[in-house]
Amino acid sequence: MNTTEQKPPLNPINAAIFLGLPIAALVLVPAWGVYHGYDAFQWLWALAFLYFNGLSITGGYHRLWSHKAYEAHPALKWFYALWGAGALQNSILIWSSDHRRHHRYVDDNDRDPYSAGRGLWFSHIGWMLRYYNTNEPDFSNVKDLQRDSVVIFQDKHYVALTLLMNIALPLMLGIWHGDIIGTLLLVGLLRLVVNHHVTFFINSLAHYWGTRPYTESNSARDNGFLAFLTYGEGYHNYHHIFQTDYRNGIRWWQWDPTKWLISACSQLGLAKNLVRVPDFKIQRAILDTQFQRARDQLELSRSPDSLRATLEREYQLFTESINQWTGLQTERYESKKAEIGGALSEKKQKLQLRWESAALRTKFKELEYSLKMQRKRLNLLMEQMQLQAQPA
Repeated sequence: MNTTEQKPPLNPINAAIFLGLPIAALVLVPAWGVYHGYDAFQWLWALAFLYFNGLSITGGYHRLWSHKAYEAHPALKWFYALWGAGALQNSILIWSSDHRRHHRYVDDNDRDPYSAGRGLWFSHIGWMLRYYNTNEPDFSNVKDLQRDSVVIFQDKHYVALTLLMNIALPLMLGIWHGDIIGTLLLVGLLRLVVNHHVTFFINSLAHYWGTRPYTESNSARDNGFLAFLTYGEGYHNYHHIFQTDYRNGIRWWQWDPTKWLISACSQLGLAKNLVRVPDFKIQRAILDTQFQRARDQLELSRSPDSLRATLEREYQLFTESINQWTGLQTERYESKKAEIGGALSEKKQKLQLRWESAALRTKFKELEYSLKMQRKRLNLLMEQMQLQAQPA
């Protein structure tokens, strides 16, 4: 009896794009380089196109439209829509619909369009090469985007925009420069192939390679090297738990040019209402993960009861901090209600509210600091457990 799973038929257009173009680039780009050569002008324009495409996917398709991490001025939306079409990764509408399903059903092989559970090849590129059931269009999760005129225009004219950005624009650049073939090969072909695969790394490698400091509930990983290649998208473990944050790299030193672009646009009036997850929530996620790992390690080790008791005391402190934070959030909400209520016309009442607001901020900072200190204590406790687990 044959139990081999029947694969769905190939998608010929996608196969030509995602298999044919890389083969063409591997053959034609080096051949022209040996025969004629390239100059700095062509390499620089290829890099510029690469970043315009990449940042339009990460800043536009991903953080703006898929996750509503901020609001953008129409001029910025049109920039994203045009250069995003040049990335040849489908329209905003289709891309965002697939991506929202990925987040909702992450690692579910039956519902996640590019589930990492189906293998590295599948999540990287294989999911696009065949007519899988998970690829069937369902726009019920992007009704908000169907009310966006920029999204609808790009979806309606996607093929024309793609041809304009990938063929017409490099062709005009080549005519201007005096080397049509070389410019088409570098700025058109090689740039497109590179852009495809660095984006696809997020669906594949970022679910296999890296650390999981914020959650172990899914396969997404943080990886600084991938962040460098993918315009900041490599901090994927963070993103999967805090998907509406406009940042992926939350530390100042983490490479996230998409975050810097959005922040710069907000300073120029091109972006507003940037969503930023409170530091307390981030610390809480890290501690939740650490506590779970500590409990798992205790189950597998012969650690003394004193370590178990210490862990439970730390967890009680953690729970108390969470309760205090919830109470402070309620206080802040009531304070805002009073401010909006119009009862603050007198100067004395305004000063009182400002004082209360400052006091609340101080308490929040104290709670955030207490969680950071608890993380350090928990790390020391984990080291003790590891020492206890080692043979004498």
